[in-house]
Amino acid sequence: MKHQLLQQGFYAVAFSMAAVQTQAASPVDFSNLVEQVSPAVVSVNVVKKMTQEELLQQQVPDILRRFFGNQVIIPQQPVPQEKTAYGSAFFISKDGYLLTNHHVVEDASRISIMLNDRREIDAKVVGSDERTDVALLKVEGNSFPALRIGNTENLKVGEPVLAIGSPFGFDYSASAGIVSAKSRNMMGEATVPFIQTDVALNPGNSGGPLFNQRGEVVGVNSRIFSGTGGYMGLSFSIPIDVAMDVADQLKSKGKVTRSYLGVNLQDIDRNLAEAYKLPKPEGSLITRVTPDSPAARAGLKSGDVILKYNGAAISRTSELLNYLNRSQPNQTIQLQILRDDKIRNISATLNTAPDATPATSSKVEQKQGPVLGMSIRSLTEAEKVKLEVTGGVLVQEVSYGGLAAMSKIMPGDVIIQINNTSIRNSEDFVRTVTGLQKNTVARVSIIREGHRAIIGLRIQ
Repeated sequence: MKHQLLQQGFYAVAFSMAAVQTQAASPVDFSNLVEQVSPAVVSVNVVKKMTQEELLQQQVPDILRRFFGNQVIIPQQPVPQEKTAYGSAFFISKDGYLLTNHHVVEDASRISIMLNDRREIDAKVVGSDERTDVALLKVEGNSFPALRIGNTENLKVGEPVLAIGSPFGFDYSASAGIVSAKSRNMMGEATVPFIQTDVALNPGNSGGPLFNQRGEVVGVNSRIFSGTGGYMGLSFSIPIDVAMDVADQLKSKGKVTRSYLGVNLQDIDRNLAEAYKLPKPEGSLITRVTPDSPAARAGLKSGDVILKYNGAAISRTSELLNYLNRSQPNQTIQLQILRDDKIRNISATLNTAPDATPATSSKVEQKQGPVLGMSIRSLTEAEKVKLEVTGGVLVQEVSYGGLAAMSKIMPGDVIIQINNTSIRNSEDFVRTVTGLQKNTVARVSIIREGHRAIIGLRIQ
């Protein structure tokens, strides 16, 4: 009898646990939320000019390209000079301002949005910031349905979230999941502390909103981690506080400025924690201080461990970088550091980052002067330190058949000087190239794979 009662009790407990597990595993019903927020989400249709390489790829059949690349051109019917792309966006104000991704509208010649009532409206780019992948759009009109902005700091790992967008052009598609992690830094990037989710995102979802259960926007869907180009369980969104900060700067100043401390940092691992007599791996270790930087003037040294930033504890370097990215130039910050086994407090006044340039991507094709067939960007501070230069621009893309390609300039080259003019950033580059005369050869000093060289760039 006792055994029977115990057995019954076991079954009762097992049944109760199963009920709890079933209840916990039941999906969240987002149907009412989707109905409420969908009117503020739009599809973005973009028309872009095709690059020379893309035109050649359309002209050369696959079988010939397999053996000869893009070197063979077969006369045939004219191919389109433009291509269409798509993405998502959402209203952040009733007077027609929208957020989307930089990569959605980059190099666009025409942009339009489609509302959920099938209306199409032309849109213009107010500003776009490549480093955060945030762009601000504007359409004419009033009384648009703006979304409520949430607080990313209150977002918890494991919390259900919802995405709405236009994957593969299928507008107003909803997908749900949970927050997998916070403050993810992608492949060495330190500008954005991404929100990682398992929400199914695909091409076309870019620029769409990520919602919490209260219908507040907590992120801007930006990218996926994939080996196939499609969803594989890892999706990343820009925290809405980062995106709104960029949007406010684009709206008020037309560019994004960032603060600069002037240090190289690394995480504290188990061995370093023991060496510094820390109770656990925490803080951020300074490995280098840039001369004549805010850090140097404040007295920071290589080997210092930053433990707190304005009173907030630092557990890893990504947290410190996120705080720095959210700070303003000329702001005075308070740092708690560990030096020689002693805790010290140091004040530092941040500068404007030397590579702070206009927020729109610098494409030489869009400027006056010779068309070189290449795209560039300013070097980051970390890249300058690595290359031991004070400035320069990185060649990102080179169009097949363009002047840059014919002069054997390659993607990955770092241009530091043109003739006798030093190139500090993308603005210097564009200004210098604009002044070059036709039918001349410019001396371009580059760094390629760590080695310096000079290339003759023929201007036609």
